[in-house]
Amino acid sequence: MRTLLIVSHPDIIESYSQQYFLNGIKDFRNITVHHLENLYPDWNIDVKKEQALLREHDRIIFQFPFYWYSSPPLLKHWQDVVLEEGVTHGPRGGILEGKEFGLVLMIGVSEKEYRAGGNEQFTISELTKPFQAMAGKTGMHYLPPFEIYQFVYTEDDRKMDILIPYWQMLTMENNDSLATRENWLMNLLEEVINSSDGTDEQNILAYAKDIIEENQSEIEDLKIVLDQMYQR
Repeated sequence: MRTLLIVSHPDIIESYSQQYFLNGIKDFRNITVHHLENLYPDWNIDVKKEQALLREHDRIIFQFPFYWYSSPPLLKHWQDVVLEEGVTHGPRGGILEGKEFGLVLMIGVSEKEYRAGGNEQFTISELTKPFQAMAGKTGMHYLPPFEIYQFVYTEDDRKMDILIPYWQMLTMENNDSLATRENWLMNLLEEVINSSDGTDEQNILAYAKDIIEENQSEIEDLKIVLDQMYQR
Protein backbone atom coordinates (compact mmCIF):
# COMPACT_ATOMS: atom_id res chain seq x y z
CA MET A 1 0.00 0.00 0.00
CA ARG A 2 1.26 3.48 -0.90
CA THR A 3 0.20 6.50 1.16
CA LEU A 4 0.12 10.10 0.00
CA LEU A 5 0.45 12.41 3.01
CA ILE A 6 -0.73 15.87 1.96
CA VAL A 7 0.49 18.30 4.62
CA SER A 8 -0.74 21.87 4.92
CA HIS A 9 0.87 24.27 7.39
CA PRO A 10 1.90 27.87 6.64
CA ASP A 11 4.85 27.84 9.05
CA ILE A 12 5.84 24.20 9.29
CA ILE A 13 9.46 24.81 10.31
CA GLU A 14 8.28 26.45 13.53
CA SER A 15 5.75 23.73 14.32
CA TYR A 16 7.18 21.33 16.90
CA SER A 17 4.41 18.78 16.47
CA GLN A 18 4.61 18.72 12.66
CA GLN A 19 8.39 18.36 12.75
CA TYR A 20 8.22 15.55 15.30
CA PHE A 21 5.77 13.44 13.32
CA LEU A 22 7.29 14.10 9.90
CA ASN A 23 10.75 13.25 11.23
CA GLY A 24 9.26 10.02 12.58
CA ILE A 25 8.35 8.83 9.07
CA LYS A 26 11.36 10.03 7.08
CA ASP A 27 12.59 6.46 6.49
CA PHE A 28 9.23 5.01 5.43
CA ARG A 29 9.53 4.00 1.79
CA ASN A 30 5.81 3.76 1.02
CA ILE A 31 4.84 7.22 2.29
CA THR A 32 5.03 10.26 0.01
CA VAL A 33 5.14 13.48 2.07
CA HIS A 34 3.66 16.36 0.07
CA HIS A 35 3.83 19.77 1.81
CA LEU A 36 1.63 22.19 -0.13
CA GLU A 37 2.97 25.50 1.20
CA ASN A 38 6.53 24.48 0.32
CA LEU A 39 5.57 23.30 -3.16
CA TYR A 40 3.18 26.12 -4.04
CA PRO A 41 4.10 29.32 -2.18
CA ASP A 42 2.35 31.30 -4.95
CA TRP A 43 -0.74 29.04 -4.78
CA ASN A 44 -0.27 28.18 -8.47
CA ILE A 45 -1.08 24.48 -8.12
CA ASP A 46 -0.04 22.04 -10.86
CA VAL A 47 -3.40 20.30 -11.16
CA LYS A 48 -2.30 17.53 -13.52
CA LYS A 49 0.70 16.67 -11.33
CA GLU A 50 -1.51 16.51 -8.23
CA GLN A 51 -4.06 14.30 -9.97
CA ALA A 52 -1.27 11.98 -11.13
CA LEU A 53 -0.09 11.66 -7.51
CA LEU A 54 -3.61 10.73 -6.44
CA ARG A 55 -3.70 8.00 -9.09
CA GLU A 56 -0.40 6.53 -7.87
CA HIS A 57 -1.41 6.11 -4.21
CA ASP A 58 -3.88 3.91 -2.36
CA ARG A 59 -4.45 5.94 0.81
CA ILE A 60 -4.78 9.74 0.85
CA ILE A 61 -4.21 11.54 4.16
CA PHE A 62 -4.66 15.26 4.87
CA GLN A 63 -2.47 16.41 7.80
CA PHE A 64 -2.97 19.92 9.13
CA PRO A 65 -3.48 22.10 12.22
CA PHE A 66 -7.20 22.42 12.94
CA TYR A 67 -7.68 26.17 12.36
CA TRP A 68 -11.13 27.60 13.06
CA TYR A 69 -12.76 24.19 12.65
CA SER A 70 -11.25 23.62 9.23
CA SER A 71 -7.98 23.40 7.29
CA PRO A 72 -5.46 26.09 6.32
CA PRO A 73 -6.60 28.01 3.21
CA LEU A 74 -4.13 26.46 0.75
CA LEU A 75 -5.51 22.97 1.40
CA LYS A 76 -9.04 24.24 0.70
CA HIS A 77 -7.75 25.82 -2.53
CA TRP A 78 -6.11 22.50 -3.43
CA GLN A 79 -9.48 20.77 -3.07
CA ASP A 80 -11.18 23.43 -5.20
CA VAL A 81 -8.83 23.01 -8.17
CA VAL A 82 -7.60 19.39 -7.97
CA LEU A 83 -10.89 17.61 -7.22
CA GLU A 84 -12.15 18.10 -10.73
CA GLU A 85 -15.40 16.64 -12.02
CA GLY A 86 -14.70 14.25 -14.86
CA VAL A 87 -11.32 13.32 -13.33
CA THR A 88 -11.57 12.65 -9.60
CA HIS A 89 -15.32 12.06 -9.63
CA GLY A 90 -18.39 12.20 -11.84
CA PRO A 91 -19.52 10.12 -14.83
CA ARG A 92 -16.20 10.28 -16.69
CA GLY A 93 -13.98 10.52 -13.60
CA GLY A 94 -13.37 8.18 -10.74
CA ILE A 95 -9.60 8.09 -10.16
CA LEU A 96 -10.26 8.14 -6.40
CA GLU A 97 -12.87 5.39 -6.42
CA GLY A 98 -12.04 2.68 -3.87
CA LYS A 99 -9.09 4.52 -2.30
CA GLU A 100 -8.92 5.32 1.42
CA PHE A 101 -9.04 8.84 2.84
CA GLY A 102 -8.28 10.12 6.32
CA LEU A 103 -7.35 13.13 8.42
CA VAL A 104 -4.48 13.74 10.85
CA LEU A 105 -5.43 16.76 12.94
CA MET A 106 -3.11 18.78 15.19
CA ILE A 107 -5.40 20.39 17.77
CA GLY A 108 -4.33 23.11 20.18
CA VAL A 109 -6.92 22.64 22.93
CA SER A 110 -7.89 19.78 25.20
CA GLU A 111 -9.90 16.85 23.85
CA LYS A 112 -12.60 17.38 26.48
CA GLU A 113 -13.54 20.73 24.89
CA TYR A 114 -14.79 19.04 21.70
CA ARG A 115 -18.13 17.76 22.96
CA ALA A 116 -21.61 19.01 23.74
CA GLY A 117 -21.22 21.34 26.71
CA GLY A 118 -17.50 21.84 26.11
CA ASN A 119 -16.03 25.15 25.02
CA GLU A 120 -16.07 24.08 21.36
CA GLN A 121 -19.64 22.67 21.61
CA PHE A 122 -19.22 20.05 18.87
CA THR A 123 -17.24 16.83 18.38
CA ILE A 124 -14.43 16.48 15.86
CA SER A 125 -16.59 14.01 13.90
CA GLU A 126 -19.29 16.67 13.58
CA LEU A 127 -16.89 19.45 12.61
CA THR A 128 -15.13 17.36 9.95
CA LYS A 129 -18.28 16.23 8.12
CA PRO A 130 -17.34 18.27 4.99
CA PHE A 131 -14.26 16.04 4.59
CA GLN A 132 -16.40 12.96 5.06
CA ALA A 133 -18.78 14.28 2.40
CA MET A 134 -15.84 14.90 0.06
CA ALA A 135 -14.68 11.31 0.52
CA GLY A 136 -18.17 10.04 -0.23
CA LYS A 137 -18.52 12.26 -3.30
CA THR A 138 -15.27 10.94 -4.77
CA GLY A 139 -15.90 7.29 -3.87
CA MET A 140 -13.23 7.02 -1.18
CA HIS A 141 -13.56 5.03 2.05
CA TYR A 142 -13.42 7.46 4.98
CA LEU A 143 -11.16 6.46 7.88
CA PRO A 144 -11.73 7.66 11.45
CA PRO A 145 -9.78 10.92 12.02
CA PHE A 146 -6.50 10.68 13.92
CA GLU A 147 -6.58 13.48 16.48
CA ILE A 148 -3.48 14.80 18.27
CA TYR A 149 -4.31 17.14 21.15
CA GLN A 150 -1.86 19.66 22.63
CA PHE A 151 1.15 17.61 21.60
CA VAL A 152 3.60 20.29 22.71
CA TYR A 153 2.62 19.53 26.33
CA THR A 154 2.98 15.76 25.99
CA GLU A 155 5.56 14.14 28.28
CA ASP A 156 8.52 12.57 26.47
CA ASP A 157 7.72 9.07 27.71
CA ARG A 158 4.22 9.29 26.19
CA LYS A 159 5.17 10.55 22.75
CA MET A 160 5.86 7.06 21.39
CA ASP A 161 2.36 6.08 22.51
CA ILE A 162 1.08 8.62 19.97
CA LEU A 163 3.70 8.06 17.26
CA ILE A 164 2.98 4.34 16.84
CA PRO A 165 -0.77 4.81 16.18
CA TYR A 166 0.24 7.60 13.76
CA TRP A 167 2.41 5.11 11.87
CA GLN A 168 -0.54 2.73 11.84
CA MET A 169 -2.83 5.43 10.48
CA LEU A 170 -0.45 5.94 7.57
CA THR A 171 0.66 2.39 6.80
CA MET A 172 -1.47 -0.33 8.41
CA GLU A 173 -4.23 -2.17 6.61
CA ASN A 174 -7.66 -0.91 7.68
CA ASN A 175 -8.38 -3.92 9.88
CA ASP A 176 -7.84 -3.72 13.63
CA SER A 177 -7.54 -7.45 14.24
CA LEU A 178 -4.69 -8.81 16.38
CA ALA A 179 -3.20 -10.63 13.39
CA THR A 180 -3.21 -7.44 11.29
CA ARG A 181 -1.48 -5.47 14.04
CA GLU A 182 1.12 -8.20 14.59
CA ASN A 183 1.90 -8.47 10.87
CA TRP A 184 2.13 -4.70 10.59
CA LEU A 185 4.57 -4.50 13.51
CA MET A 186 6.71 -7.33 12.13
CA ASN A 187 6.92 -5.63 8.73
CA LEU A 188 7.75 -2.31 10.36
CA LEU A 189 10.56 -3.81 12.45
CA GLU A 190 11.93 -5.58 9.38
CA GLU A 191 12.02 -2.30 7.48
CA VAL A 192 13.66 -0.40 10.35
CA ILE A 193 16.26 -3.13 10.88
CA ASN A 194 17.19 -3.14 7.20
CA SER A 195 17.46 0.66 7.00
CA SER A 196 19.26 1.25 10.32
CA ASP A 197 22.96 2.18 10.27
CA GLY A 198 23.60 1.69 13.99
CA THR A 199 24.68 -1.81 15.07
CA ASP A 200 23.31 -1.39 18.61
CA GLU A 201 19.98 -0.18 17.27
CA GLN A 202 19.82 -3.10 14.85
CA ASN A 203 20.50 -5.56 17.66
CA ILE A 204 17.76 -4.09 19.85
CA LEU A 205 15.23 -4.14 17.03
CA ALA A 206 16.18 -7.68 16.04
CA TYR A 207 15.67 -8.75 19.66
CA ALA A 208 12.23 -7.12 19.71
CA LYS A 209 11.37 -8.88 16.47
CA ASP A 210 12.39 -12.25 17.95
CA ILE A 211 10.18 -11.67 21.00
CA ILE A 212 7.19 -10.89 18.80
CA GLU A 213 7.79 -14.03 16.73
CA GLU A 214 7.95 -16.11 19.92
CA ASN A 215 4.70 -14.57 21.16
CA GLN A 216 3.04 -15.34 17.84
CA SER A 217 4.06 -18.99 18.17
CA GLU A 218 2.71 -19.12 21.73
CA ILE A 219 -0.60 -17.60 20.59
CA GLU A 220 -0.91 -20.18 17.81
CA ASP A 221 -0.14 -23.00 20.29
CA LEU A 222 -2.80 -21.63 22.64
CA LYS A 223 -5.34 -21.54 19.83
CA ILE A 224 -4.63 -25.21 19.03
CA VAL A 225 -5.07 -26.21 22.69
CA LEU A 226 -8.35 -24.29 22.95
CA ASP A 227 -9.65 -25.83 19.73
CA GLN A 228 -8.86 -29.31 21.04
CA MET A 229 -10.59 -28.56 24.34
CA TYR A 230 -13.80 -27.38 22.69
CA GLN A 231 -13.85 -30.32 20.27
CA ARG A 232 -13.98 -32.86 23.11
